[in-house]
Amino acid sequence: MKTKVFSISFFLFCLVLASCSKDEVAPINVTLGSGTASGVWKKNGTYTINGSLTIPKDSSLTIEEGVTVLFADSSKRSEIIVNGNIYVMGTSSNHVKFTIPAQYKTAANAMKGFWGGIVASPTNTEILILNAEIEYAGAVTTSNSLSVINGLYKATAGEKIPALYASNPDGKVVVMNSKVSNIKEDVFYMEGGKIIFANNTFGPSGLENGGVMNLKSGCTADMAYNLVFSSNSDAFKLSNSGTKTPQTHAVAYNNTIVNCGWRRPDIKGGSIWLEKLVYAEIYNNLLVNNRWGVKVSGADSRTVYDYTYYYGYDQITVDQFTPNATSWKEVVRGVHDVAGTTAKSNDPKFVNYPLNNSGVVNNVFSDGVLNYTFSTDWDFHLQAGSPALTGAKTDVVRNFPNGLTIKGVTYTAPAASAFYGAFGTK
Repeated sequence: MKTKVFSISFFLFCLVLASCSKDEVAPINVTLGSGTASGVWKKNGTYTINGSLTIPKDSSLTIEEGVTVLFADSSKRSEIIVNGNIYVMGTSSNHVKFTIPAQYKTAANAMKGFWGGIVASPTNTEILILNAEIEYAGAVTTSNSLSVINGLYKATAGEKIPALYASNPDGKVVVMNSKVSNIKEDVFYMEGGKIIFANNTFGPSGLENGGVMNLKSGCTADMAYNLVFSSNSDAFKLSNSGTKTPQTHAVAYNNTIVNCGWRRPDIKGGSIWLEKLVYAEIYNNLLVNNRWGVKVSGADSRTVYDYTYYYGYDQITVDQFTPNATSWKEVVRGVHDVAGTTAKSNDPKFVNYPLNNSGVVNNVFSDGVLNYTFSTDWDFHLQAGSPALTGAKTDVVRNFPNGLTIKGVTYTAPAASAFYGAFGTK
Protein backbone atom coordinates (compact mmCIF):
# COMPACT_ATOMS: atom_id res chain seq x y z
CA MET A 1 0.00 0.00 0.00
CA LYS A 2 2.82 2.41 0.82
CA THR A 3 4.31 1.69 -2.57
CA LYS A 4 0.99 2.45 -4.25
CA VAL A 5 0.63 5.77 -2.39
CA PHE A 6 4.16 6.73 -3.36
CA SER A 7 3.48 5.84 -6.99
CA ILE A 8 0.33 7.99 -7.09
CA SER A 9 2.15 10.91 -5.44
CA PHE A 10 5.04 10.60 -7.86
CA PHE A 11 2.61 10.53 -10.79
CA LEU A 12 0.91 13.71 -9.59
CA PHE A 13 4.32 15.37 -9.09
CA CYS A 14 5.25 14.50 -12.66
CA LEU A 15 1.98 16.02 -13.89
CA VAL A 16 2.83 19.27 -12.09
CA LEU A 17 6.29 19.32 -13.63
CA ALA A 18 4.84 18.64 -17.07
CA SER A 19 2.35 21.46 -16.61
CA CYS A 20 5.09 23.89 -15.60
CA SER A 21 7.20 22.88 -18.58
CA LYS A 22 4.23 23.41 -20.87
CA ASP A 23 3.77 26.94 -19.47
CA GLU A 24 7.39 27.71 -20.20
CA VAL A 25 7.18 26.69 -23.88
CA ALA A 26 3.71 28.13 -24.50
CA PRO A 27 3.63 31.74 -23.20
CA ILE A 28 0.31 33.50 -23.23
CA ASN A 29 -0.84 35.87 -25.96
CA VAL A 30 -3.34 38.52 -24.86
CA THR A 31 -5.01 41.40 -26.71
CA LEU A 32 -6.18 44.37 -24.65
CA GLY A 33 -8.46 47.23 -25.63
CA SER A 34 -8.94 50.45 -23.68
CA GLY A 35 -9.53 49.97 -19.97
CA THR A 36 -7.74 49.36 -16.69
CA ALA A 37 -4.64 47.25 -16.15
CA SER A 38 -3.27 45.78 -12.93
CA GLY A 39 -1.88 42.55 -11.55
CA VAL A 40 0.85 40.63 -13.39
CA TRP A 41 1.66 40.31 -17.08
CA LYS A 42 3.23 36.89 -17.21
CA LYS A 43 6.77 35.95 -18.18
CA ASN A 44 7.45 35.73 -21.94
CA GLY A 45 3.87 36.65 -22.83
CA THR A 46 2.82 38.97 -25.64
CA TYR A 47 0.34 41.69 -24.75
CA THR A 48 -1.06 43.47 -27.80
CA ILE A 49 -2.44 46.90 -26.92
CA ASN A 50 -5.36 48.27 -28.95
CA GLY A 51 -6.26 51.30 -26.90
CA SER A 52 -5.07 53.25 -23.87
CA LEU A 53 -4.72 51.63 -20.46
CA THR A 54 -4.98 53.06 -16.95
CA ILE A 55 -3.35 51.59 -13.86
CA PRO A 56 -5.76 52.70 -11.10
CA LYS A 57 -4.67 54.52 -7.98
CA ASP A 58 -3.66 52.10 -5.20
CA SER A 59 -3.15 49.35 -7.80
CA SER A 60 -0.02 48.17 -9.55
CA LEU A 61 1.02 46.44 -12.75
CA THR A 62 4.04 44.13 -12.74
CA ILE A 63 5.47 43.16 -16.12
CA GLU A 64 7.63 40.06 -15.86
CA GLU A 65 10.79 39.25 -17.78
CA GLY A 66 10.50 38.48 -21.46
CA VAL A 67 7.13 40.17 -21.94
CA THR A 68 6.51 41.92 -25.26
CA VAL A 69 4.12 44.86 -25.07
CA LEU A 70 3.07 45.29 -28.70
CA PHE A 71 1.45 48.48 -29.99
CA ALA A 72 0.05 47.14 -33.25
CA ASP A 73 -2.03 50.08 -34.50
CA SER A 74 -0.55 53.58 -34.66
CA SER A 75 -4.01 55.12 -35.13
CA LYS A 76 -4.85 54.21 -31.51
CA ARG A 77 -2.07 56.51 -30.14
CA SER A 78 -2.07 54.22 -27.11
CA GLU A 79 -0.91 55.53 -23.74
CA ILE A 80 -0.30 53.81 -20.41
CA ILE A 81 -1.59 56.12 -17.68
CA VAL A 82 -0.12 55.27 -14.28
CA ASN A 83 -2.22 56.47 -11.36
CA GLY A 84 -0.93 53.55 -9.28
CA ASN A 85 2.51 51.95 -9.71
CA ILE A 86 4.31 50.11 -12.49
CA TYR A 87 7.14 47.58 -12.19
CA VAL A 88 8.93 46.44 -15.35
CA MET A 89 11.05 43.47 -14.33
CA GLY A 90 13.23 42.44 -17.24
CA THR A 91 16.49 40.59 -16.73
CA SER A 92 19.85 40.99 -18.45
CA SER A 93 19.16 37.92 -20.58
CA ASN A 94 15.40 38.39 -21.04
CA HIS A 95 14.31 41.97 -21.62
CA VAL A 96 10.82 43.42 -21.49
CA LYS A 97 10.01 45.08 -24.83
CA PHE A 98 7.66 47.98 -25.54
CA THR A 99 7.59 47.92 -29.32
CA ILE A 100 5.69 47.77 -32.61
CA PRO A 101 5.30 45.05 -35.27
CA ALA A 102 8.48 44.25 -37.16
CA GLN A 103 7.11 45.33 -40.54
CA TYR A 104 6.77 48.91 -39.31
CA LYS A 105 10.36 49.21 -38.13
CA THR A 106 11.61 51.07 -41.18
CA ALA A 107 13.83 54.12 -41.56
CA ALA A 108 10.80 56.16 -42.63
CA ASN A 109 9.01 55.25 -39.41
CA ALA A 110 11.98 55.75 -37.08
CA MET A 111 10.53 58.87 -35.41
CA LYS A 112 6.88 58.52 -36.37
CA GLY A 113 5.58 58.09 -32.82
CA PHE A 114 3.44 54.95 -33.02
CA TRP A 115 2.24 54.95 -29.41
CA GLY A 116 2.10 57.54 -26.66
CA GLY A 117 4.24 56.55 -23.70
CA ILE A 118 4.12 55.72 -20.00
CA VAL A 119 2.48 58.73 -18.32
CA ALA A 120 2.41 58.86 -14.51
CA SER A 121 0.05 61.13 -12.58
CA PRO A 122 0.77 62.79 -9.19
CA THR A 123 -0.83 59.82 -7.39
CA ASN A 124 1.87 57.49 -8.71
CA THR A 125 4.52 56.67 -6.09
CA GLU A 126 6.78 54.05 -7.72
CA ILE A 127 8.10 53.45 -11.22
CA LEU A 128 10.67 50.70 -11.72
CA ILE A 129 12.00 49.87 -15.18
CA LEU A 130 14.78 47.27 -15.36
CA ASN A 131 16.29 45.68 -18.46
CA ALA A 132 13.65 47.03 -20.81
CA GLU A 133 13.63 48.07 -24.45
CA ILE A 134 11.35 51.03 -25.21
CA GLU A 135 10.99 52.23 -28.78
CA TYR A 136 8.78 54.09 -31.28
CA ALA A 137 6.90 56.13 -28.66
CA GLY A 138 5.91 59.78 -28.90
CA ALA A 139 2.45 59.81 -30.51
CA VAL A 140 0.82 63.20 -30.91
CA THR A 141 -2.07 63.80 -28.51
CA THR A 142 -5.65 64.55 -29.49
CA SER A 143 -8.54 65.86 -27.43
CA ASN A 144 -9.44 62.20 -26.82
CA SER A 145 -6.03 61.22 -25.43
CA LEU A 146 -6.17 60.04 -21.82
CA SER A 147 -3.23 62.26 -20.90
CA VAL A 148 -5.17 65.30 -22.12
CA ILE A 149 -8.43 64.21 -20.46
CA ASN A 150 -6.59 63.63 -17.17
CA GLY A 151 -4.62 66.88 -17.33
CA LEU A 152 -1.22 65.19 -17.56
CA TYR A 153 2.01 66.21 -19.29
CA LYS A 154 1.10 69.40 -21.18
CA ALA A 155 -2.59 68.45 -21.21
CA THR A 156 -3.30 69.79 -24.68
CA ALA A 157 -3.90 68.27 -28.07
CA GLY A 158 -1.01 68.36 -30.53
CA GLU A 159 1.74 67.49 -28.02
CA LYS A 160 4.18 64.62 -28.51
CA ILE A 161 4.08 62.34 -25.48
CA PRO A 162 7.44 61.37 -23.93
CA ALA A 163 8.37 57.71 -23.59
CA LEU A 164 8.24 58.28 -19.81
CA TYR A 165 6.64 61.10 -17.84
CA ALA A 166 6.39 61.46 -14.05
CA SER A 167 4.92 64.26 -11.96
CA ASN A 168 5.07 63.42 -8.22
CA PRO A 169 8.02 65.04 -6.39
CA ASP A 170 7.70 62.39 -3.67
CA GLY A 171 7.48 59.48 -6.12
CA LYS A 172 10.39 57.14 -6.82
CA VAL A 173 11.55 56.55 -10.38
CA VAL A 174 14.30 54.06 -11.19
CA VAL A 175 15.29 53.19 -14.76
CA MET A 176 18.38 50.99 -15.10
CA ASN A 177 20.03 48.76 -17.70
CA SER A 178 17.49 49.68 -20.37
CA LYS A 179 17.54 50.70 -24.03
CA VAL A 180 15.39 53.53 -25.40
CA SER A 181 15.34 54.68 -29.02
CA ASN A 182 13.29 56.12 -31.88
CA ILE A 183 11.21 58.43 -29.70
CA LYS A 184 9.51 61.25 -31.59
CA GLU A 185 10.40 64.08 -29.21
CA ASP A 186 11.46 64.11 -25.53
CA VAL A 187 12.46 60.71 -24.15
CA PHE A 188 12.15 61.12 -20.34
CA TYR A 189 10.30 64.24 -19.16
CA MET A 190 10.21 64.60 -15.38
CA GLU A 191 8.09 67.14 -13.51
CA GLY A 192 8.95 65.73 -10.12
CA GLY A 193 10.43 62.65 -8.54
CA LYS A 194 13.27 61.00 -6.68
CA ILE A 195 15.10 59.64 -9.68
CA ILE A 196 17.87 57.25 -10.66
CA PHE A 197 18.71 56.84 -14.34
CA ALA A 198 21.75 54.57 -14.62
CA ASN A 199 23.44 52.20 -17.08
CA ASN A 200 20.99 52.93 -19.88
CA THR A 201 21.52 53.26 -23.63
CA PHE A 202 19.61 55.97 -25.46
CA GLY A 203 19.62 55.61 -29.22
CA PRO A 204 18.49 58.20 -31.77
CA SER A 205 15.54 60.34 -30.69
CA GLY A 206 13.77 63.54 -31.63
CA LEU A 207 12.40 64.19 -35.11
CA GLU A 208 12.39 68.00 -35.00
CA ASN A 209 12.86 68.71 -31.30
CA GLY A 210 13.37 66.99 -27.99
CA GLY A 211 16.03 65.95 -25.51
CA VAL A 212 16.66 62.75 -23.62
CA MET A 213 16.64 63.37 -19.86
CA ASN A 214 14.58 66.52 -19.37
CA LEU A 215 14.05 67.61 -15.75
CA LYS A 216 11.79 70.36 -14.46
CA SER A 217 11.12 71.55 -10.89
CA GLY A 218 10.50 69.03 -8.12
CA CYS A 219 13.22 66.56 -9.15
CA THR A 220 16.09 65.07 -7.19
CA ALA A 221 18.16 62.89 -9.48
CA ASP A 222 21.29 60.78 -9.89
CA MET A 223 22.07 60.09 -13.56
CA ALA A 224 25.15 58.04 -14.31
CA TYR A 225 26.76 55.61 -16.77
CA ASN A 226 24.28 56.33 -19.53
CA LEU A 227 25.15 56.33 -23.23
CA VAL A 228 23.28 58.92 -25.31
CA PHE A 229 23.62 58.84 -29.09
CA SER A 230 22.13 61.35 -31.55
CA SER A 231 19.52 63.19 -29.57
CA ASN A 232 17.92 65.88 -31.69
CA SER A 233 18.66 68.39 -28.93
CA ASP A 234 20.26 67.63 -25.53
CA ALA A 235 21.27 64.53 -23.66
CA PHE A 236 20.48 66.40 -20.43
CA LYS A 237 18.22 69.44 -20.20
CA LEU A 238 18.18 70.29 -16.52
CA SER A 239 15.89 73.05 -15.33
CA ASN A 240 13.97 74.22 -12.29
CA SER A 241 11.14 75.64 -14.37
CA GLY A 242 7.71 75.23 -12.81
CA THR A 243 6.38 75.74 -9.30
CA LYS A 244 7.07 72.45 -7.58
CA THR A 245 9.33 71.81 -4.62
CA PRO A 246 12.01 70.83 -3.91
CA GLN A 247 14.25 72.85 -6.16
CA THR A 248 15.60 70.44 -8.74
CA HIS A 249 19.02 69.08 -7.80
CA ALA A 250 20.60 66.85 -10.42
CA VAL A 251 23.93 65.02 -10.21
CA ALA A 252 25.00 63.74 -13.65
CA TYR A 253 28.35 61.97 -13.93
CA ASN A 254 30.18 59.38 -16.02
CA ASN A 255 27.91 59.60 -19.05
CA THR A 256 28.99 59.19 -22.68
CA ILE A 257 27.27 61.64 -25.05
CA VAL A 258 27.83 61.31 -28.79
CA ASN A 259 26.61 63.27 -31.85
CA CYS A 260 23.82 65.20 -30.14
CA GLY A 261 22.28 68.47 -31.28
CA TRP A 262 23.07 68.39 -34.99
CA ARG A 263 19.54 67.65 -36.19
CA ARG A 264 17.95 70.55 -34.33
CA PRO A 265 16.94 73.29 -36.81
CA ASP A 266 18.13 76.04 -34.44
CA ILE A 267 21.12 76.36 -32.12
CA LYS A 268 19.30 75.26 -28.96
CA GLY A 269 20.91 72.41 -27.05
CA GLY A 270 23.56 69.95 -28.08
CA SER A 271 24.91 68.04 -25.09
CA ILE A 272 24.12 69.36 -21.59
CA TRP A 273 22.04 72.45 -20.90
CA LEU A 274 21.59 73.89 -17.41
CA GLU A 275 18.97 76.61 -16.96
CA LYS A 276 16.31 78.36 -14.86
CA LEU A 277 17.77 78.04 -11.36
CA VAL A 278 18.51 74.33 -11.53
CA TYR A 279 21.10 73.17 -9.02
CA ALA A 280 23.23 70.82 -11.10
CA GLU A 281 26.50 69.01 -10.52
CA ILE A 282 28.07 67.74 -13.71
CA TYR A 283 31.23 65.60 -13.66
CA ASN A 284 33.22 63.03 -15.65
CA ASN A 285 31.11 63.17 -18.79
CA LEU A 286 32.66 62.25 -22.14
CA LEU A 287 31.35 64.47 -24.95
CA VAL A 288 32.18 63.39 -28.50
CA ASN A 289 31.19 65.23 -31.71
CA ASN A 290 28.30 67.12 -30.14
CA ARG A 291 27.07 70.41 -31.56
CA TRP A 292 27.76 72.33 -28.34
CA GLY A 293 29.59 71.93 -25.08
CA VAL A 294 27.96 72.38 -21.69
CA LYS A 295 25.66 75.42 -21.82
CA VAL A 296 24.47 77.40 -18.80
CA SER A 297 21.73 80.03 -18.76
CA GLY A 298 20.46 81.15 -15.36
CA ALA A 299 21.39 78.10 -13.27
CA ASP A 300 21.68 78.24 -9.47
CA SER A 301 24.97 79.77 -8.31
CA ARG A 302 25.90 76.48 -6.59
CA THR A 303 25.93 74.68 -9.92
CA VAL A 304 29.20 72.95 -10.79
CA TYR A 305 30.33 71.72 -14.22
CA ASP A 306 33.79 70.22 -14.25
CA TYR A 307 35.90 67.24 -15.30
CA THR A 308 34.29 67.13 -18.75
CA TYR A 309 36.24 65.41 -21.53
CA TYR A 310 35.71 66.81 -25.05
CA TYR A 311 36.52 65.45 -28.47
CA GLY A 312 35.65 66.98 -31.85
CA TYR A 313 36.49 65.37 -35.17
CA ASP A 314 36.03 68.70 -36.97
CA GLN A 315 37.20 72.19 -36.12
CA ILE A 316 33.68 73.61 -36.05
CA THR A 317 32.82 71.12 -33.31
CA VAL A 318 35.88 72.12 -31.29
CA ASP A 319 35.01 75.79 -31.72
CA GLN A 320 31.46 75.18 -30.49
CA PHE A 321 32.58 73.60 -27.23
CA THR A 322 35.03 76.46 -26.66
CA PRO A 323 33.54 79.42 -24.71
CA ASN A 324 33.14 82.51 -26.86
CA ALA A 325 31.70 85.68 -25.32
CA THR A 326 30.44 86.88 -28.69
CA SER A 327 29.26 83.85 -30.66
CA TRP A 328 28.06 81.42 -27.99
CA LYS A 329 28.30 83.05 -24.62
CA GLU A 330 26.33 80.31 -22.82
CA VAL A 331 29.03 77.69 -23.42
CA VAL A 332 31.12 77.21 -20.28
CA ARG A 333 34.32 75.49 -19.27
CA GLY A 334 35.31 73.78 -16.02
CA VAL A 335 38.69 74.15 -14.36
CA HIS A 336 39.59 70.48 -14.84
CA ASP A 337 38.03 69.94 -18.27
CA VAL A 338 40.01 68.12 -20.94
CA ALA A 339 39.50 70.08 -24.14
CA GLY A 340 41.86 70.78 -26.99
CA THR A 341 41.77 73.68 -29.42
CA THR A 342 42.20 71.77 -32.69
CA ALA A 343 40.22 69.05 -34.42
CA LYS A 344 40.91 65.44 -33.41
CA SER A 345 42.66 66.41 -30.17
CA ASN A 346 42.22 64.02 -27.23
CA ASP A 347 40.98 60.98 -29.14
CA PRO A 348 39.23 58.89 -26.45
CA LYS A 349 40.11 55.70 -28.34
CA PHE A 350 36.81 53.88 -28.32
CA VAL A 351 37.10 50.16 -28.95
CA ASN A 352 34.89 50.46 -32.04
CA TYR A 353 33.26 53.68 -33.23
CA PRO A 354 33.93 55.76 -36.37
CA LEU A 355 34.82 59.18 -35.01
CA ASN A 356 34.28 60.71 -38.46
CA ASN A 357 30.53 60.04 -38.01
CA SER A 358 29.92 63.71 -37.32
CA GLY A 359 27.36 66.42 -38.04
CA VAL A 360 29.94 68.30 -40.07
CA VAL A 361 30.91 67.69 -43.70
CA ASN A 362 34.13 69.23 -45.01
CA ASN A 363 34.27 71.47 -41.94
CA VAL A 364 30.87 72.97 -42.71
CA PHE A 365 27.85 72.45 -40.46
CA SER A 366 25.37 70.22 -42.27
CA ASP A 367 22.04 70.43 -40.47
CA GLY A 368 20.09 67.19 -40.81
CA VAL A 369 22.80 65.32 -42.75
CA LEU A 370 24.06 63.25 -39.84
CA ASN A 371 23.40 59.53 -40.19
CA TYR A 372 21.66 58.74 -36.93
CA THR A 373 21.35 54.98 -37.38
CA PHE A 374 22.72 53.27 -34.28
CA SER A 375 24.91 50.22 -34.88
CA THR A 376 24.98 47.43 -32.33
CA ASP A 377 28.51 46.67 -33.53
CA TRP A 378 29.82 49.86 -31.94
CA ASP A 379 31.66 49.55 -28.66
CA PHE A 380 32.13 52.67 -26.54
CA HIS A 381 34.49 51.06 -24.04
CA LEU A 382 37.93 52.65 -23.92
CA GLN A 383 41.01 50.96 -25.27
CA ALA A 384 43.96 50.34 -23.01
CA GLY A 385 46.09 53.47 -23.09
CA SER A 386 43.17 55.81 -23.74
CA PRO A 387 43.81 59.29 -22.28
CA ALA A 388 40.21 59.21 -20.99
CA LEU A 389 40.91 56.33 -18.61
CA THR A 390 42.29 58.51 -15.82
CA GLY A 391 41.89 61.94 -14.28
CA ALA A 392 38.16 62.03 -13.56
CA LYS A 393 36.64 62.93 -10.18
CA THR A 394 36.04 59.90 -7.95
CA ASP A 395 34.50 61.60 -4.91
CA VAL A 396 31.24 62.72 -6.51
CA VAL A 397 28.51 63.01 -3.87
CA ARG A 398 25.26 61.44 -5.05
CA ASN A 399 21.79 62.48 -4.00
CA PHE A 400 21.02 58.89 -3.05
CA PRO A 401 24.26 57.24 -1.86
CA ASN A 402 22.13 54.63 -0.08
CA GLY A 403 19.86 54.20 -3.07
CA LEU A 404 16.09 54.16 -3.52
CA THR A 405 14.05 51.24 -2.23
CA ILE A 406 11.20 49.96 -4.38
CA LYS A 407 9.26 46.78 -3.58
CA GLY A 408 11.75 45.93 -0.86
CA VAL A 409 14.82 46.12 -3.13
CA THR A 410 17.32 48.99 -3.04
CA TYR A 411 18.69 50.40 -6.30
CA THR A 412 21.74 52.67 -6.32
CA ALA A 413 23.54 54.53 -9.08
CA PRO A 414 27.14 53.28 -9.14
CA ALA A 415 29.78 55.52 -7.58
CA ALA A 416 31.88 57.74 -9.81
CA SER A 417 34.92 56.32 -11.59
CA ALA A 418 38.37 57.63 -12.41
CA PHE A 419 37.67 57.25 -16.13
CA TYR A 420 35.55 59.62 -18.20
CA GLY A 421 32.27 58.52 -19.69
CA ALA A 422 30.09 55.49 -19.08
CA PHE A 423 32.58 52.75 -19.90
CA GLY A 424 36.12 51.97 -18.90
CA THR A 425 38.10 49.15 -20.46
CA LYS A 426 36.42 45.83 -21.19
